[in-house]
Amino acid sequence: MSQYKMLVLDLDGTLTNSEKKITPKTKAALMKAQENGVIIVLASGRPTYGVRPVAEELELSRYGGYMLPFNGGQIISCKDNSTLFQQILPKEEIPLLYNLARRQGVEIMSYTEDGTCVLTENPADEWVLIEAKINSMEVKRSENFVKELSYPVTKCLIVGEPSKIAVAEEVALGEFGDRIGLFQSQPFFLECVPQGIDKALSLDRLTQMLGMSKDQVVACGDGHNDISMIEWSGLGVAMSNAQPKVLDKADFVTLSNDEDGIAHVIEKFFV
Repeated sequence: MSQYKMLVLDLDGTLTNSEKKITPKTKAALMKAQENGVIIVLASGRPTYGVRPVAEELELSRYGGYMLPFNGGQIISCKDNSTLFQQILPKEEIPLLYNLARRQGVEIMSYTEDGTCVLTENPADEWVLIEAKINSMEVKRSENFVKELSYPVTKCLIVGEPSKIAVAEEVALGEFGDRIGLFQSQPFFLECVPQGIDKALSLDRLTQMLGMSKDQVVACGDGHNDISMIEWSGLGVAMSNAQPKVLDKADFVTLSNDEDGIAHVIEKFFV
């Protein structure tokens, strides 16, 4: 029997292939793993709305899996759809993030209160449209982004051409790095989340709730926002298509997301 009882999966570039789909081989491996008692956790920078269809496809409600959307800003039990943990951005930081994005010539976006739409002042922005497509969301135009975000906000996303995002991240870290969590999930996405939010910290919370050890956890990812959970878990796995910094931190490098890399992990470590 495998020592590993939990499999944590990033979505884009990890679980899903380049077409944002789970291949039949990988899905079959995941369903078999769940039948054998493995707990599946989907840990993604996506909002809840963007993670839920994947959870439904893998029948996590039936098998008792979990979702960690917003890079761990929420922990949701799929069995009863209850929110076990949530942390929100300090309201006073949102205008500062907005102003930074404007100064750096990039766009800022978040999500509507019901979580079903992307919210931005520039709905035609090509990078905003990528986020909307990833999550199968419509884009809603805001007349006044800061004013409209009057409800609790779990995440803002600053988006733009990668060289501009690199500069924006450096400036943001200097201005807010002690108050907000900032990291790139893709070279064109700068995640802006509550301080102390990352996938590893939320996994630590979840495993404590379940009475599990991190030594029982395998975590798989490809992006910078996956590094914390790859370092934290008992076995940290990078996809072969992962960014160089992620490959350096991994205990094991599996096949790419277009080569059923997750199925390969299950066959190697969970059978």
